[in-house]
Amino acid sequence: MAIAVVILAFIIGVGVVLGLAHAGSKVPEMMMRRKLDSRLQEISLGDKPDPEAVKTLLKSFNSGPLPSLDRAFGQTARGHSLAAWIDQSGTRASLSAVLLIAVVSGLLVAFVLAMFTRSPISLPIGFGIGFALPFVVLRSKRTRRMRAFEEQFPEALDLISRALKAGHAFATGLKMVADEMSEPVGPEFRKTFDEQNFGLPLKDALENLTMRIPLLDVRFFATAVLIQRETGGNLSEILENLAHVVRERFKILRQVRVYTAHGRLTGYVLLALPAFLSIALMFINPEHMNLLFRERMGQMMLMGALVMQTFGFIWIKQIVKIEV
Repeated sequence: MAIAVVILAFIIGVGVVLGLAHAGSKVPEMMMRRKLDSRLQEISLGDKPDPEAVKTLLKSFNSGPLPSLDRAFGQTARGHSLAAWIDQSGTRASLSAVLLIAVVSGLLVAFVLAMFTRSPISLPIGFGIGFALPFVVLRSKRTRRMRAFEEQFPEALDLISRALKAGHAFATGLKMVADEMSEPVGPEFRKTFDEQNFGLPLKDALENLTMRIPLLDVRFFATAVLIQRETGGNLSEILENLAHVVRERFKILRQVRVYTAHGRLTGYVLLALPAFLSIALMFINPEHMNLLFRERMGQMMLMGALVMQTFGFIWIKQIVKIEV
């Protein structure tokens, strides 16, 4: 009886293993067939319009907590520049939201600094530092997004070039970049494709792209396309050469960053060393360090040291910064 149970269990186990192996061999084929059927259906029926995208052809703007401030400040030159910065950073925020965050941040930093220093002069200084923090974060996000666009831009140029070689129109190449590329290249080319697809002249659509992405490579791309449309020529070859130039420039830039690594590290060390020494002295001799916070002369020395440290760091950063 025991032998029969063992044999039955063995047969069931072998059957289960064979069944799983057979199913595993069929799963890739089923997935590939499903993907092929889906692709054939897209080709036969065309792209399905996005219901959210077809509701309106008007551009949508983020409405902040203070719409009146958005309208009033957005009409000024400084407000227009700040709105461009927000858009270029990829942040989904309005002018009033950024300004409100800056004011709240300034009040919090001023309150904390006044609690530690107990000096009236710390209030405006703390408010200025806190008010500038959101704009520093905004600039950092904008810089990272612009660098990511520069890194992905040669791939977009190659994709448009291959589309032109395959016989597609330039607008089709823009749509391929918008569909295939990720943030930030894909969404920016999507805006350009939608603008010219909805009737805006290609010159104006490319000009808007150069305004949203203020990079020299994008300006070269727009100029090359517009000149080719007026005078003729092999646009795919032009885009290939432009992509090659951008990649070579990145190679030189990375070599420069390697050569200037010592100077940048020196700047970071010089900036962090006084802060670490101050923290260490607060544990070793707190009474000695408290004089800098209690006495007016000590507070002035701290402010002067902070200003000189910042100035020195910016100076070193400008020395090792080489434009390529």
